[in-house]
Amino acid sequence: MRLVTYREASGDRPAVVVSSPGGDRLLDLSAVTPRVEQILADESLLAEVRAAVETTDAATLPALESVALAAPVTPGKILCLGYNYRGHVPDGVDPTANDPEWPDVFVKTSNTLAGPDDAVAIPPGATDVDYEGEVAIVIGRRAQRVSIDDALSHVGGYTILNDVSDRAWQRRQSQWALGKCSDGFAPLGPWVVTPDEVPDPQDLLVEVVRDGVVTVSQSTSTTIFSVAFVIHHLSQVLTLEPGDVVSTGTPQKLPEAQEAHRPLADGDAVTVRISRIGELTTRFVSPLTPSTTGTPQEVHA
Repeated sequence: MRLVTYREASGDRPAVVVSSPGGDRLLDLSAVTPRVEQILADESLLAEVRAAVETTDAATLPALESVALAAPVTPGKILCLGYNYRGHVPDGVDPTANDPEWPDVFVKTSNTLAGPDDAVAIPPGATDVDYEGEVAIVIGRRAQRVSIDDALSHVGGYTILNDVSDRAWQRRQSQWALGKCSDGFAPLGPWVVTPDEVPDPQDLLVEVVRDGVVTVSQSTSTTIFSVAFVIHHLSQVLTLEPGDVVSTGTPQKLPEAQEAHRPLADGDAVTVRISRIGELTTRFVSPLTPSTTGTPQEVHA
């Protein structure tokens, strides 16, 4: 199933995407629960949603494209991995060197969360904003010091995260927080795909498209640390709660894309597509745009 959160004047609502010959439709789930993460955490609610999908006439439902989507979940924590694909290493490091012993983990703060339909404003003065397309895990069941063998049973689903990064700020210090945590720098979505749709998270193709050109293309089979290990590892230190997001890192850009690197600018769009999960397209805008009167006004992404 594909679970989404969509925007209404009265507030955000959970829904499930229903496939139909006429395109994707939207079945509102607000009568079941107010939040997607509660569905992911409750087998009885999941069963109720599946039954509703089976018994609903999709032709009577509104089109998915008729609504605006918010981030599918509101995580208490967003944890991310750096350099988790073989061949993706820090500047100056031999890409053929031995794998690291432990994952490189950092945090994106709550202000970074953005929905799949939100534009991301490039911060004033930013000179090197970049994108990173990643498979993101959504926790479905509380995980505290879990074993590797049991780790995947704590996954509620999978989604896509664009780990937008300000490289200039990232290079200014050993800690990455200021390069990773500008407002809106974690577009998430468009939906959470339940684990039955992703039987093997280590067999997904991650691709990124910019300006019609594929700039990233690599399988999750080449990650250094598997989804199961990452959940196990993180849960030894902190408790993962339903709705928490763990983003598993980005592959290295293809050589020609590295050579043609250009910081993101107003009007750019980047699409992250991951097999079995879907596509997330993020549009980038300058922080100020001219109004009809010629006076600059803020863009509210």
